[in-house]
This record gives sequence, C-alpha cells and structure tokens, in this order.
Amino acid sequence: MPKLLEGVYPIANTPFLDNGAVDFNSQEKLIDFLLAEGAHGLGLFGNASEGYTLSSEERIALMKQIAKRVNGRVPLVASSGHTGTDAAVALSKEMEDLGADCLMVLPPYFLKTDGDGLMHYFDAISKAVKIPIMVQDAPLMTTVAMPAPLLARMAREIENVRYVKVEAPPTAPKISALKKLAGDSLTLFGGLNCQFFIEEHLRGGRGQMPGSDRTRDLVKIWNLLESGSIDDAWQLFMRNLPLLRFQLQPGLGVSAQKHSLVHAGIIASARVRHPTASLEPESVAELNHLRSLAEK
Repeated sequence: MPKLLEGVYPIANTPFLDNGAVDFNSQEKLIDFLLAEGAHGLGLFGNASEGYTLSSEERIALMKQIAKRVNGRVPLVASSGHTGTDAAVALSKEMEDLGADCLMVLPPYFLKTDGDGLMHYFDAISKAVKIPIMVQDAPLMTTVAMPAPLLARMAREIENVRYVKVEAPPTAPKISALKKLAGDSLTLFGGLNCQFFIEEHLRGGRGQMPGSDRTRDLVKIWNLLESGSIDDAWQLFMRNLPLLRFQLQPGLGVSAQKHSLVHAGIIASARVRHPTASLEPESVAELNHLRSLAEK
C-alpha cells in the first residue's frame, strides 16, 4: 500500500536563465532549499512551475534531474493533465516511469465534456498507471465544474483516484461535503496558495500545495495545527496572509514567488515565460514590503 501523502507540498517553480532557457543549476538549488525548509513532498509542473510553457524535452529532463536529486526522500506529485485523453494517458505513464509517486491531473478544459466524459478521462489514466491520482478541482482556471458527488463517484469507481486538490471556492464547505460523501476513500489537499489553509485543515484537509517561497512558515503552521495549537497557527498564518494573497493574483503570482526566491539567493533570475506576466517596479516594491512584514 503506498504511503499516504499529507502535509505541505510546495509546487516547485521552474527557474529560467535571463535568456529564457531552463536554469538547471537553480532548479537543483531550489529543490535542496525546499527539502531543507521541511517540505513533506513536492509538486512538479503545476501552474507555479509554469508547466504550461515547458516543452516535452524540458519536462523529461527536469523530471529526471529532480527525481535523482530527491532520491526518494519525499514523494513527488507530477502534473500530467492534458486537453486530450490519449495525450493525458501518455504523459501520465511517462511521469510514472520517470519517478513520480502520484499524478496531479486537471480535467480536459479546451473541449469540455460531461460527467460521464470526465469519468472516462480519469479512468483511462487510472488503467494506464499504478500510482495514485490526485484530481485537480480548479474551476477558476479550467471553468470545469466537478461537484462533490462526481468526485466521490470517481473515488468509488476509479481504482487509482485517491486524492483531490480542492480549488473550487468556497473550499472549506466542499471539503466537508467530500468528507461526508467519500469518507477516507479520498484524501483532500488545498491549493489557491493556502488562502484557507486552517479552515480546510479543521474540516479534514490533509495537505496543502502552495508556491515555493514560504515553505518554512507553512510547515510550521501545519505542525501547529497537527498539535492542536490552533490560535498559534492563526497568528503565524495572519502574518503571512498579505503575502500569500498578493501572490494569488492571476498571472503575477509566479513572478512574485520568483522575485522572493531571488531575494533569498535561491535562484539566479526572476525570469518568467510568456504568457506569465512579470511584476512591474511598483509591484516589486509592494512585494518587498509585504515580505518584510512576514519575516519580522
């Protein structure tokens, strides 16, 4: 039986050189940093990774590098959704072969399908792999609605669907609904850069998938919640909330995270790839102020 995934799983950013090429040296430093900060696992090729900008060759090279560097110390959750079912199956098998411990899978969102079509899509992936699947429920991005009863049905009828990343606001009530419908057959993670970390945890959420730059404090919050120190968890969370909120701005959050990682000396450049947007000087100044408040 695979080990249950839980805890703080930052989505690892993909560093680029100033010329736009993948910066493999900075990627290695970032992985080491996240592990040193206490990450319980890592998310790869998600939105914060700018996975949508990577070529197949780059994705394969990065997966090989990261799996070798981590060397089994923590689980790796690799994004493998696609706009087509056959392509999602092939990408999922590839990520499994390269060392992924779990697959985070978006539904098809270009040509949208119905509930039965979503069942077919996730079942096809499940039949092709042996590792667990985390359904990414992110309608703000995909405009694909997956109601709690459908997700619970997936857990009952699709062998490898064992996790859901709940990013469908309001997230805490949806976690309660899923716990009622699916019980322990689904393990629930939060996203949206930990905006509702504490509410989700108190309702049965067992993990969070934030960006890469606040891992130490978010792991501390996780540990406080696990020990029952709710008020202390709120205090630390509220200190970080303005920065977490700033980084949730559509299109700008990745740039903000990279600027913070450059500031910390972890990666060499804050370069992002279009269509990801770069922070303008005024936003960089705002980010620096919020980061200084969080680090007091």
